[in-house]
Amino acid sequence: MTRMFTGRKRMLALALASVSMLGVSTAAALDVTIWCWDTNFNGAAMREAAERYNALNPDVNIIIDDTDTQDNIRAKLQTQLLANQTQGLPDIVLIQDDQAKKYLLSFPGAFEPLGDSIDMSQFASYKVAAATVDGKSYSLPFDSGVTGLFYRSDYFEEAGFSEADLQDLTWDELIEIGKTVKETTGHELFGIDYNEVGWIRMMLNSAGQWYFNEDGSLNLADNSALKEALEVYQSIWTNGLAKPVSGWTDFTNSFTSGDVAGVPIGVWIVGTIKANAADDAGKWRVAPVPRLGGVADSINASNWGGSSWYVLSSSPDEEKAAAIDFLKTVWAGDVDFYQEILVNQGAVGSWLQAREGEAYQSSDEFFGGQPVWQDFSTWLAQVPDVDYGIFTSEVDSAISAQLPTIAQGGDIDEAIQAINAQATQATQ
Repeated sequence: MTRMFTGRKRMLALALASVSMLGVSTAAALDVTIWCWDTNFNGAAMREAAERYNALNPDVNIIIDDTDTQDNIRAKLQTQLLANQTQGLPDIVLIQDDQAKKYLLSFPGAFEPLGDSIDMSQFASYKVAAATVDGKSYSLPFDSGVTGLFYRSDYFEEAGFSEADLQDLTWDELIEIGKTVKETTGHELFGIDYNEVGWIRMMLNSAGQWYFNEDGSLNLADNSALKEALEVYQSIWTNGLAKPVSGWTDFTNSFTSGDVAGVPIGVWIVGTIKANAADDAGKWRVAPVPRLGGVADSINASNWGGSSWYVLSSSPDEEKAAAIDFLKTVWAGDVDFYQEILVNQGAVGSWLQAREGEAYQSSDEFFGGQPVWQDFSTWLAQVPDVDYGIFTSEVDSAISAQLPTIAQGGDIDEAIQAINAQATQATQ
């Protein structure tokens, strides 16, 4: 009896020890926190990624906060980094690509280099370049803003133009086509907001040009790509091919309602077009974005928007390691994941291997059976690298201030002088 009792005590002790170890394990589960700003887009994609990672790593608790706006996230991040107050910062944060260098150069050491852990050659080079400083890559590239010319094929066909006629175009050639489309159908080519500088950025990017030289100094006064971009912008307006719009809703309504013939913009607009132009399914197509005809390096590929994931260096070592492993495992290692977020969120990732997945190979009946995702993937790999620098927002404001005058036929050289003067003052 004594031996049996002793054995039972031993078994109970082992059981209690097992429960205790489980409790320690549960208590020691790692929390990886993430800030992003769009519940239906990047937040939804991140939740899908978290679910996949947790299937392999149930001890990592991934907490996604996607309830705030992008502007508020920027403000909180900048305020705390300026104050050197890292408590409360997330382990992973989403940052728009054109803002990345501002953070990386203004707050050296605040973000963890990822290039030693993740093979950056597997991502679109222009995305990697946006977050590379002194040879170190700091981001896990996420969604692409690769552009395309979305257009109503029925309008262009009525005017006598086929899909083949919209390939390999310069902007000037598209303007000539647009004149015929308007004359024949009564539809302007595009809806344009006077304050939207994205048009200029898209044209510059197609030539591998930006607002700055390699040393960070302004590249505006003698930038031939900028001058031609402004000339193209003016020509669209002065030829009566632009429908004036105000604000995002008015802008998207201009093409989803069928008022205008198309829109050149980032791939992320697909969801908006499909949701608001469902009755026109089959009438839409996508062509390569036009290039600048007078700039030798300009190509029929560009970018508008896009963001990437960053790991904060201030995170505790275990959480930081888990955050990096999470990004590497799913965002740089799961082809099926990218098919899911493509189909469900319309997110075209910039991990090049994702292009081999089934969804990327499929045709889309909304776009008349065109293999749009494969087309965007092809253009994605061609987008020229540009260095956004620290003061992109300040130069954006200087250009935006001149666009109404340019649209009304104002002198381009004078506008560039004014842009350069405002940008110079803003960046001193």
